Amino acid sequence: MNRINTTLEQNKKLLSIYFTAGYPALNDTAKVIQDLEKNGVDMIEIGLPFSDPLADGSTIQESSTVALKNGMTTKLLFEQLKDIRNTVNIPLIIMGYFNPMMQYGIEAFCAKCQEIGIDGLIIPDLPVAEYHEHYQETFEKYGLINVFLITPQTSDERIRFIDRVSNGFIYMVSSASTTGAKNTFGDTQQHYFERIEALGLKNPQIVGFGISNNETFMQATKTAKGAIIGSAFIKHLTHNGVDTIGDFVKEIR
Repeated sequence: MNRINTTLEQNKKLLSIYFTAGYPALNDTAKVIQDLEKNGVDMIEIGLPFSDPLADGSTIQESSTVALKNGMTTKLLFEQLKDIRNTVNIPLIIMGYFNPMMQYGIEAFCAKCQEIGIDGLIIPDLPVAEYHEHYQETFEKYGLINVFLITPQTSDERIRFIDRVSNGFIYMVSSASTTGAKNTFGDTQQHYFERIEALGLKNPQIVGFGISNNETFMQATKTAKGAIIGSAFIKHLTHNGVDTIGDFVKEIR
């Protein structure tokens, strides 16, 4: 069974952390992953930096810019992760845009992911219909779960189609805006969370965008299986470095 599915079966609320590969320094990638697991994080999203990250807020965009300047590439990320399964057991998901994957070659990219132990992909600019028609067979051939995003504006019909095509979890974007940390959620987000819960989807949901502290983590996971933190963690790395990851995780849980 895919590590993502195994983790989703655990009887607890899951904490997933996003960070940009090659940030703050080019060779920090493996250390960040290892330290996150040591401090109790349940899943990790590894951001593949891209020059035009449309779904990302300023914090993640800036980290991508720095990582690219540092020299991060798809090929180098795979090289950095080639031995990661010797030290890390939790699910690892690459989050990135479709263009770099196409440049690498979709089948070659998927095969490399399987080789190094990547469990899934999040590709914000790959439409679900396009995936289902052209790429699902390839992804599944290499044991990869593709995770789709939904927003408050996504129709029930489209959500149900995403649920039918998916075999892991659904990334529930907390708002229609780009990524970024918030201190609390308002009534609009709470009603959205409740609306999705009422659909009775087969795939669990994990909430992302706007999770930054214990309060927002608890709010997001009241109706969802877990929450994803990205911008707040990137800011922590920026201001405190990679040796204080445990302090950040403790503040969330």
